[in-house]
Amino acid sequence: MKSDYFVYLLYIIPITLVMFFYLRGHSKRTVVHTEILRETIEAGLTEPATLHPVVDLNLCMGSGSCVKSCPEKALGIIDGKAVLITPAVCIGHGACAAACPVSAIKLVFGTEKRGVDIPQVKPNFETNVSGIFIAGELGGMGLIRKAVEQGRQSITTISKRKKSNAPYDVVIVGAGPAGMSSTLSAHEQGLRYVTIEQESTFGGTTLHYPRGKLVMTAPMTLPLYGKVNFRETNKEALMALWEDVLLKTGIKINFGERMERIDHQPDGTFSVVTAKSTYHTNSVLLSIGRRGTPRKLDVPGEELEKVMYRLIDPAQFQGKHVIVVGGGDAALEAAVTISEEPGTTVTLSYRSNAFSRVKVKNRKYAEAASASGRLNILLESAVTEIRSDTVKIEQKGNVTEIPNDAVIICAGGILPTPLLQEIGVKIDTHRGQVH
Repeated sequence: MKSDYFVYLLYIIPITLVMFFYLRGHSKRTVVHTEILRETIEAGLTEPATLHPVVDLNLCMGSGSCVKSCPEKALGIIDGKAVLITPAVCIGHGACAAACPVSAIKLVFGTEKRGVDIPQVKPNFETNVSGIFIAGELGGMGLIRKAVEQGRQSITTISKRKKSNAPYDVVIVGAGPAGMSSTLSAHEQGLRYVTIEQESTFGGTTLHYPRGKLVMTAPMTLPLYGKVNFRETNKEALMALWEDVLLKTGIKINFGERMERIDHQPDGTFSVVTAKSTYHTNSVLLSIGRRGTPRKLDVPGEELEKVMYRLIDPAQFQGKHVIVVGGGDAALEAAVTISEEPGTTVTLSYRSNAFSRVKVKNRKYAEAASASGRLNILLESAVTEIRSDTVKIEQKGNVTEIPNDAVIICAGGILPTPLLQEIGVKIDTHRGQVH
């Protein structure tokens, strides 16, 4: 009898110890993640900027595999369930959904408060218009690795379409990550293609990043070029990569050529019209991004030469009065970087009362720059007029005029809705629903 009792203890004690330490760790984790969520809510950083996870609490078992897989540490475990505790840092990586053992996580665009307009795209990246394809940021996918993969898959689909008498199998519009990958894939598969890019060089959204900006990505494979093992890199390294790709593969891109319109032809083909030429093609792949056309303020003086819509080199503003307009990551990064240049006076103007859709580190950098006196942050403010050497700003009913040498507007880009609607592509507004 006693021997049975000791055998019983031999099993029960280890199990009890394991459960004790598990529950203690579970409790500590809940406390830590609850505090992070509280700080997030107080800071107003509750809106994710892009694709993000929604957790089915009825399925979630709190395994924590999603938390471990997230490179941005956006997820936490509270009371045994996964919670998006820092939405603003989520970049739609998608590793959390793949890591969940019970498929409790779905990736969605938009929220109830902030809808996101996304063109209708099928799993093969073809829109509702037969022969028109979308890959990359325009379709809601800003991650470099996934944009590259979408570009490759789009060309695979296009290569299988029935051929026509058009001189080109595909016209690729845009030379960002999706456009570069598409071009490489089209070249590799021997398609008759032409790639046009409105900028004077490649890179897409990367081109608009400020000098030295850190970029999160993941290992990827580029057609013709091979494996690229970037994880955390910067603008300069990415631009060097694309330059090396261009040099080693021999692909051709028509830089400085902006697409003006796409015309349907009676036989189901298309004519892509630019300022320089017209291309008759069987298919069109749009990889133009969502920031190709910068959003303007529409205020007097915006046409002045000192007004720009992206930061290239902060050093050019040494000793100058600069105002940055916007409340996203690009605006905060530009303002903080310029404020570090000798002799600058930098003002950051934002129409809302909090930076609600930025990475936590950018908000902290901006707050530190403000506390040190290097950066003047004006929330709930708007530029009302731009003059040759001053700018007028309205804040809570009061208008002030401050000295100014340069205005950098980081108000995001305009989705090319008119172009898409003109060629018949349907657009849906996503508000975080799981379908």
